[in-house]
Amino acid sequence: MSTSKIPLFPLQHGIYPDGMLQLQIFEVRYLDLIKRCHQTQSPFGVVWLKAGHEVQIPGENPQLHTIGCLAHIRDITALQPALFQIKCQGGMRFELIKHEAGPYGVWMGEVNYIAMDEATAIPDQFQASADLLGQWIANAQQHSLEEQLPIFKPYELDDCAWVSNRWSEILPIATDEKRRLLALTDPVERLAQVQLYLPD
Repeated sequence: MSTSKIPLFPLQHGIYPDGMLQLQIFEVRYLDLIKRCHQTQSPFGVVWLKAGHEVQIPGENPQLHTIGCLAHIRDITALQPALFQIKCQGGMRFELIKHEAGPYGVWMGEVNYIAMDEATAIPDQFQASADLLGQWIANAQQHSLEEQLPIFKPYELDDCAWVSNRWSEILPIATDEKRRLLALTDPVERLAQVQLYLPD
């Protein structure tokens, strides 16, 4: 387990490994952060807000949950000089040890990284969840809607970690449950929990 200090982007919702996160950036502190991350090809950390606001409010110190995930910028579009649209892909998960105010109002976090899930075959009893996700993707392809899917290729439908993470993002479940699923280190257990939310 390695420890590092990274810039943080607190949000009401998070990102999973290999997941997709799309944001519009307009605050000065984050415009600067995104420019620097894009230029240096370095990620930032996305953490869930426990209390506080996504937009900076003078004198407010946000309370942050301890589980988060790195976000790597895949695409950036300047809609206006002070308005960026970015698309990010999730990287390693991390545990937030502590955080403090950094330059330009960006929060900095000391984190311990969590190892990436190992590729794990789908157990037979959970194959239905992978099949259902595959059907959803195939349906989008058949209707020329694949580009609108909130999923990056390749589609690793035979990997327990990938399938469980995609369902964890997509399913309309409580935020607390999404954080709990992100924190699970066993992809088979995560998929078992996910399947409880899927239709029979």
